Amino acid sequence: MKVTLKTIMLGLLVVGILVAGAIYLTSFILNGGSVDIEAGRQFAESNCSRCHSIGPAGASPLEAAPLFRTFAKRWPLESLEEALAEGIFTGHPEMPEFELTSQQIANFIGYLETIQQR
Repeated sequence: MKVTLKTIMLGLLVVGILVAGAIYLTSFILNGGSVDIEAGRQFAESNCSRCHSIGPAGASPLEAAPLFRTFAKRWPLESLEEALAEGIFTGHPEMPEFELTSQQIANFIGYLETIQQR
């Protein structure tokens, strides 16, 4: 197997994202935070269900929108924490812009973890 600079850089990026996510989550928990799964589900329902399938079954209303229950197959869920904290801004008009608090992020990620197909 040939190891390229691109492979090494990608590996370092993934490790960095995982470490940042673990630090963020640890900091949240140590500071007395708790996860409200229902609040995370409600956020998804209010802000995401117009395009995404947000539950354990069903198709996405917008065919190109990834199913929330398959996110962990595509991306580490921890990598979403940083994106949500900094604000998700996309190039297509259908997706709203988000900038969430640490509590909202923890709730949303907590909800996503409950519906993942492993």
